[in-house]
Amino acid sequence: MRRASHHQLRTAFRALLDSESCFHSASVFDPMSARIAADLGFEVGILGGSVASLQVLAAPDFALITLSEFVEQATRIGRVSRLPVIADADHGYGNALNVMRTVVELERAGIAALTIEDTLLPAQFGRKSTDLIPVEEGVGKIRAALEARVDPDLAIIARTHAGVLDVEEVIQRTKAYQAAGADGICMVGVADFDHLEKIAEHLHIPLMLVTYGNPKLRDNERLARLGVRIVVNGHAAYFAAIKATYDCLRDQRQVATGSELSATELTHKYTLPEDYIVWAEEFMNVKE
Repeated sequence: MRRASHHQLRTAFRALLDSESCFHSASVFDPMSARIAADLGFEVGILGGSVASLQVLAAPDFALITLSEFVEQATRIGRVSRLPVIADADHGYGNALNVMRTVVELERAGIAALTIEDTLLPAQFGRKSTDLIPVEEGVGKIRAALEARVDPDLAIIARTHAGVLDVEEVIQRTKAYQAAGADGICMVGVADFDHLEKIAEHLHIPLMLVTYGNPKLRDNERLARLGVRIVVNGHAAYFAAIKATYDCLRDQRQVATGSELSATELTHKYTLPEDYIVWAEEFMNVKE
């Protein structure tokens, strides 16, 4: 099968957004996974920021991966991909001007769409990674992203965290991003359909939900009626690959213990998060 051009893949993604159906993304993290997803009939893939951090750095999701490292992985995927891929571009790797650079580089990599979130990253010491920037700054980032793109079919999706705000604040933010020209709204932390309905009634652009398999949101027809076009259930394929690699190498070395470790436990074991916590305490906990 002949590989589609980057523009054709973006057009295909736009068709998903313009449809009346809800599609579930495949977690793609390298060229092979992208080819597998396309062969299995997935309509869209997503390169997660946390997955890229694991794949490229074997590091936890502490906003450690750089734009150039993320773009390199996206380029490898874009070189072979036969399905449109969404890039989880986190906070755009900085301020609004950094967002412009992020858009330029990911567009060249062949990405069909990217999400820009309003999270305050990197997280400040002692603070949660769910702290958000002011909505005005978030609007500036979306406007900057739209200014930077060359191909108008590259979709710019604004992302916010519906699980850490009250409903009125979520509505305020998402309406502001919609008014700024975002091609879609991505939300994480939507609790259930009642929660979603209260937000969706104020929006007229396509929605994308990061649900992590939330059983209270498992109704494709109802999601579609509320404007949801893309659902990200998580990145189980990547974690399954970690588990399979560990078990294969463990069996090869005839190591008797370790088979009981889950993919989550293995990820924790090999990303060494405790080291980063110690370094943060030593270098970031600046006292007056």
